[in-house]
This record gives sequence, structure tokens and C-alpha cells, in this order.
Amino acid sequence: MTTFVDRVELHVAAGNGGHGCASVHREKFKPLGGPDGGNGGRGGDVILVVDQAITTLLDYHHSPHRKATNGQPGAGDNRSGKDGQDLVLNVPDGTVVLDKEGNVLADLVGQGTTFVAGQGGRGGLGNAALSSARRKAPGFALLGEPGEARDIVLELKTVADVALVGYPSAGKSSLISVLSAAKPKIADYPFTTLVPNLGVVTAGSTVYTIADVPGLIPGASQGRGLGLEFLRHVERCSVLVHVLDTATLESDRDPVTDLDIIEEELRQYGGLEDRPRIVVLNKVDLPDGQDLADMIRPDLEARGYQVFEASAVARLGLKELSFALAGIVAEARASKPKEEATRIVIRPKAVDDAGFTVTYDEAEDVYRVRGEKPERWVRQTDFNNDEAVGYLADRLNRLGVEDQLMKAGARAGDGVAIGSLENAVVFDWEPTMMAGAEMLGRRGEDHRLEAPRPAAQRRRDREAERDDAQRAFDEFDPF
Repeated sequence: MTTFVDRVELHVAAGNGGHGCASVHREKFKPLGGPDGGNGGRGGDVILVVDQAITTLLDYHHSPHRKATNGQPGAGDNRSGKDGQDLVLNVPDGTVVLDKEGNVLADLVGQGTTFVAGQGGRGGLGNAALSSARRKAPGFALLGEPGEARDIVLELKTVADVALVGYPSAGKSSLISVLSAAKPKIADYPFTTLVPNLGVVTAGSTVYTIADVPGLIPGASQGRGLGLEFLRHVERCSVLVHVLDTATLESDRDPVTDLDIIEEELRQYGGLEDRPRIVVLNKVDLPDGQDLADMIRPDLEARGYQVFEASAVARLGLKELSFALAGIVAEARASKPKEEATRIVIRPKAVDDAGFTVTYDEAEDVYRVRGEKPERWVRQTDFNNDEAVGYLADRLNRLGVEDQLMKAGARAGDGVAIGSLENAVVFDWEPTMMAGAEMLGRRGEDHRLEAPRPAAQRRRDREAERDDAQRAFDEFDPF
């Protein structure tokens, strides 16, 4: 049974905002009570929070679909709906959040670090909040916005100061078991360690973490063995420790060649060139191990490596190794730039920024309006209520959408799409400088709410208009 998972695909959905309420206060002897519809509640967010007590993404491997609760709709008597409850997902320290394309959205390091993976939808306004001096009793309310839904990838990169790398059965798990209080599985066959083991080491006044990375063999950086699954766990380390087996029983291997192969895999993986290296010649308690260590040590030191001889079984050389690693870790920590206090950066909006754009989509034969406000207003509009559509037209007109459509060359009857290609509202444009409420006839009627004509029909109508104009010009005879 799988007990360690360091990469999952998570499907998160924030809660939808509650709809606003359209209500009129009714009480005996008070026929003009006025609107009293309450606002809808906000949808819950999906929030990732670092919890250092968690070491795996196993829970999300079994349950990859997570959704926050919706906001409640508003009610009469000015009662607002209840906000949806945020969904808090605890993740291990060192979790990286990516989108489906592999772009990094957040790098969660440190207890309590948070990231909002899905933003809850806003609640819709009730008709009490929409009333004004011109619109004293709105017969509509705004809809709640849908919550953000998206697919994300969580990758766990172990937060450790020291990473032990080397061939399977080189003695990495044995070393980490004697240097720290960690108790990894130890056996005399390859690939005993199937998950990274993490331990805490105290050397003098320095406390640091040490991890062993399993499964590094030739071709690991291309996916052979287990190496590709766990190479990401060395990315955050301050120092790499090559653990070389000086008592290997395989006749076709030797410690120097093992070192060269592992270095090549690290080079192909990339991003680790600046990390200091230390070599540990392990298993020197065995006679053959000590002899081989004496033979290869001058060659390794000539390459510039700091070399230590150790034995996890006989507890040889562990104190020297521990304090040497502590010194390198302390130096690495001191060289890191100090975090500056958070600065508030004010970026004023440009004076010519209208907050939306109008472009002509030749393929669809529509003028496409994109912008946060127009698209949000469309999502909030109940298109079954013509008065609500008139209110939307008022808002778009005040924002300047109609002026920009005219400047872009739009004419009466042209198609206008508000939103993205996949999720847009399309209608036939009827230019007017009047506000939407002034175009209402009987209550709730607005002649602008008509079924949009297909693009082909709009093209035929324009061609017919041009033909009629050309025919009238040809038949015109002033004499």
C-alpha cells in the first residue's frame, strides 16, 4: 500500500456566491414599504496551509477533488445570506503549487504559509442595495458569482539542509539513522529505501536537517529506477554528501566510478552546480573497505573534494562528519540575503486605462468586450429578468463600452460578445445614448433583450443593406 506521495493533481473548486433577493416589504397599513431584499453570502475559498506535521500528499492522492461551501442566498427583511466556509487544506512544508502547464503559482515554505488556490465567488446584491433615487423599487437582484475552479499540481520538495546521495545500498539510511533520531528501513538489498528519509542533527549550537535520496542509478535523470521521482528532493539542500561504498561486492563497480555516475545524473537534472560537495567513504570498518579508502582518497582530494571516512556500524568518523556539515550549513545560512520588510507598492491606474478592451473578432464576426468589470457584471445578471438586463445596459453605458464600440466601428445590429470565446454572452447591439431604465416600457420589458442573430444572418443583412443603398444610388436621377 502506498504511504508516501510527493506529487498529486488536485481539482479545487471554491464556493459560489449566494444570489441576492428581490423582495418588497409588506406590512399592514404600509403599502409602500420599499425594497428589503438582502445580499447573498460570499462563497468559501480553498486555502492551502503549510503544516510541518504532515510529510506526504497521500490524502490528496486518494481524494483529489476538493470543494468549498457555497454562500447562502439573501432573504427578505434585509437578511443577508451566510458566507460559505473556507476549505483549508494542510500541505507539507516545501510544497510547490503549479498549474497544468507547469508554471509555478506558489512555493510554500515555512509553518503557516498560505496560498489561496480558489477564490470564492462574490454574493449578489439584493434589491435593497440596488435602490436609488432614480430606481426606488428595483424588481430584480444580482446573481452570486461562481467560485473559481481549476486544476493544480502539488509537488513536494523536501526541506533539508543536507542531502545524502549515492548508489542503492551505499549506506545512506544507516548514516542517517546514527547521525539523527530517524529510524529508516535498513536492509542489504538495493532499493530498500523507497521514500526520502528526514532526520534532525544537533552539532554544537547548530541544528540542521539531513535527508537521504533513494534510487539514484545510471539514467535516473531520464526516469530510470526511482531517481526521477526523488531528485526534486535535493533542490533545497545547502550541501550534497556523496556516500561511497568502499566494500561493494559488485565486481564491475568502484567508488570513483559511482561518484562520476551520480555527478552526471545531478548535472543532467540541473540546478545543483553551485552546491558544495562532501565525500564520505563509508564502511571503512571492513578490512577491504579501509584498504580501498586509502587507495582512492588521494585521487578524490586532488579533485578538490573534502573527504571523510566513516562507518555507521562501528560509529567511526561520525562526530567529525557531523560538525563539518554543521559548519557548511551555518555558512550557507549566513550567506543568504536577509529578508527585507514587506513593502507596499502602489501602482496607480493609467489615466487612459478604461478597464476593458473592445476588439473585432473577424472569425466570429462579433465585437468582443473583455475586462474584469463587464465580465463580472454579466455573470451577475439574471437574463430572465428584462429589468436586470436594462440595469446591465446602464452600467455598461456608464463605463464607456458604448462609446468604445462606436469608435471601433460597430453599427446597429452588429454582434457584441462580452467575455471569453468559450463563455461569452452575445447580443445584437442597439446603440443609444439613453440609459437602460429609460428605455423600459411596461415594467420588466426592454426591447434590447432579443435573440441574437447568427453571424451568417448578420452578414447577409449587411450585404442586403449595401445592395439597397447601391440600387438607390444607381436609380437616383436628379433631372
